[in-house]
Amino acid sequence: MMSTRSAQIAAHRPRYQDELARGLDRFFEPRRTTCPWCSSSRLRGHLRTTDHPQHKPGTFVLDRCRSCGHVFQNPRLSADGLDFYYRDCYDGLGEATMARLAGSPLAVRLYRARARALLPFGRPLRWLDVGTGHGHFCAEARRVHPDTQFHGLDWGEGVEIAAREGRIARAYRGSFVGMAGQLACQYDVVSMHHYLEHTLAPRQELAAAHTALRPGGHLLVEVPDPESASARLLGQWWGPWLQPQHLHFVPLDNLCGALAEQGFTVVATDRHEPHVPTDLTSAAVNLLKSVLPSEDLPWLPERPGALSRWARRLGLLAVAPVLLVLIGIDFALAPLTRRTRLSNAYRVVARRD
Repeated sequence: MMSTRSAQIAAHRPRYQDELARGLDRFFEPRRTTCPWCSSSRLRGHLRTTDHPQHKPGTFVLDRCRSCGHVFQNPRLSADGLDFYYRDCYDGLGEATMARLAGSPLAVRLYRARARALLPFGRPLRWLDVGTGHGHFCAEARRVHPDTQFHGLDWGEGVEIAAREGRIARAYRGSFVGMAGQLACQYDVVSMHHYLEHTLAPRQELAAAHTALRPGGHLLVEVPDPESASARLLGQWWGPWLQPQHLHFVPLDNLCGALAEQGFTVVATDRHEPHVPTDLTSAAVNLLKSVLPSEDLPWLPERPGALSRWARRLGLLAVAPVLLVLIGIDFALAPLTRRTRLSNAYRVVARRD
């Protein structure tokens, strides 16, 4: 008898197969010859990889600007590509998995650390979390800021679920850039946690934050650090590359400069505490996904056979102890990693002038 998940996968397969039959070229824009951050033509290939999270077909290239250090997807996903590669990752077939990750002890610790980063700058009355997902950050941040009203904004239906389940007081679904005008000067804090790297135009997102904030309000940004030594050591297996979803990787100096241009004053930067201690584990999982037989996925032409499914199960059982050891190493090394350039993320707090 087919399980509920298998039935869902079977129901999704015809749509995916129809899209794939039309080819992958339409999922990409033309390749750029200049840097989207500084317009320099001094580009070089930085990385070529595949979709490790979902195993959808396609090859993705990251280029690095030799003038400013900006790393970006090139060619970039088109609107059709964004729809195809995001679908069933954070919602749909992937919703249950993402909910488990968002509620994990590690995630809760990260959420609370992010919320505490604003404590030196006063007690906000109203806070907008952009890219909020299902609102788990807001639920934890309310423990640190009990008098603050939290609102959330995102593209997916998760933001509406967050409002229904009481994690946020108000939900906005859609584009932050498109909605910024109606949110003008309404917020004491705008936060963007691992959001900016997903966006088509990061500078426009910063401008939208400036619009939504009251004078003297604060913007909290946390992103993967493309200058991390871990990124160089682990290459395409480094988890924060997260292709094809991450479109831009902004070096710290570049982000601080852009914030100043948009009318902000940077009041704090931190390359240590935002580190997410999963580099070795996520690299091993990415590598494992590339060598094990695939699970049943609707973007595959057909369901894997019994032999393939058994080989996958046995492979997972065999490597489970190794993954547990790597999790332990990641956490054991975290205090040291945070104090070095191995740290994989950074945080900026900026005041709207």
